[in-house]
Amino acid sequence: MTSLVLPAQDHAALIEAIARDRDRTAFAELFRYFAPRVKAYLRRLGAPDAVAEELAQETLLSVWRKADRYDATKAGASTWIFTIARNLRIDLLRREQRPDLDPEDPVLVPEAPVAADHALETQRRENRVRVALGHLPAEQAEVVRLAFFEDLTHADVAEKLGIPLGTVKSRLRLAFAKVRGHVGDDPS
Repeated sequence: MTSLVLPAQDHAALIEAIARDRDRTAFAELFRYFAPRVKAYLRRLGAPDAVAEELAQETLLSVWRKADRYDATKAGASTWIFTIARNLRIDLLRREQRPDLDPEDPVLVPEAPVAADHALETQRRENRVRVALGHLPAEQAEVVRLAFFEDLTHADVAEKLGIPLGTVKSRLRLAFAKVRGHVGDDPS
């Protein structure tokens, strides 16, 4: 079977005939001309032979389905067809690179609900820690706030407060000891 060499205007006319009349003869002519060229193009993009063949057929099928969307003022027929082929290839690559989700993956398994007694104990402990933090001297409370609630490093806390790094660490140790003593003393 010989491939026809058609002028570009004829390609556009064939697409318009497909869009207007669902002209199967026009489609067959367009298919004969573009299918091998699209397949060769997809092979140059790295698609294996079977994949290139399938994508070429899918490309021409899209031309059949979307012929009414072709606008000759925006692009030539071959540009439009090869753009469809390129986009289908990109879509295929994206699907291949996106792994299937494993429903047994621990990241996807929801956490077991927290037992009521454990949740209550956690809430009580949090309340005791809040009260203990409220009883800290201002300079210790400020260091704890910057280090843990603003997530600053010890060096950043020292720089922000204009105090030595050793002082920051000492205040944190003293604060922890006081909080630990207060939380441990209250059994409620």
